[in-house]
Amino acid sequence: MEFKEISAKTILSKCGIPGIDYVINPYVGCKFGCTYCYASFMGRFVGKTVNDWGQYVYVKINAPDLLKKEIRKLPNKGLGKELFLSSVTDPYQASEARYKLTRQCLEVLADLPFEGTVSILTKSPLVSRDIDVLKKIKHAIVGMTVTSTDDGISRYFEKYAPKVTDRFKTLEELNKNGIRTYAFIGPLLPHFVAQTEELEKIFKRLSDVGTKQLFVEHLNLSAYIKNRLFSEMKGADKKIVETFYMSQKKEYRKELDALVQKLIKKYDMHLLLDMVIFHKEFQKDSGSRNPFP
Repeated sequence: MEFKEISAKTILSKCGIPGIDYVINPYVGCKFGCTYCYASFMGRFVGKTVNDWGQYVYVKINAPDLLKKEIRKLPNKGLGKELFLSSVTDPYQASEARYKLTRQCLEVLADLPFEGTVSILTKSPLVSRDIDVLKKIKHAIVGMTVTSTDDGISRYFEKYAPKVTDRFKTLEELNKNGIRTYAFIGPLLPHFVAQTEELEKIFKRLSDVGTKQLFVEHLNLSAYIKNRLFSEMKGADKKIVETFYMSQKKEYRKELDALVQKLIKKYDMHLLLDMVIFHKEFQKDSGSRNPFP
């Protein structure tokens, strides 16, 4: 594991993700190193390969100071804009417990105050440490990534991330404290077509903890992700591998889409962006719609 402190030149960046205006990434790399993570492409910017993902973390020690300067340059204090933590790292990975860069950035946004929406996506229960700061931000929403209700399945693809059962508990704690939440079911694992009851377990569990807003995304099998994912699946049953290939076919995705829509209605939930995201079509289909109306 390579770990080092760095000084960034900027911290508040314009974002190309539809519906998101600005992004803050306090860290380069991510210790969680999830096998399916699209952000593994970041390695090429720091002399690393896709296969190095999860083996390096660079800490932007000056992130809060930069944010204090850069946030003040936004027109109308960011009114009507969305700021996202984070697009290519988990803002609450293990390093955050020591450096508290995400917390300090949130404090800057609370103190200004930032008038837009601050959205967070993480897999870590550490986010609950910052409930006090989140309550001070005018429009804050916290998301947790969940791909299963089974820690065994989650651990297979998310070896170093916190247990998925702990993520559900964190959502429940956030909801009880009046923090708006959402869940990111992504990637939507291909076996859900054959085992529909497994996907329903996720929806039921989310409903039980009080989270009603969801993003759902199909598996992204871009070449660099596919190579990394399948290298991790060496020795897996051939039928499982075939199912992953099948997940990219339109007919298969339509079947999953129909299942998601059925469960959305059953558990009275809201599918954010009104679509199940498919990476290759996401940009053109979603446009610039605000995901959190």
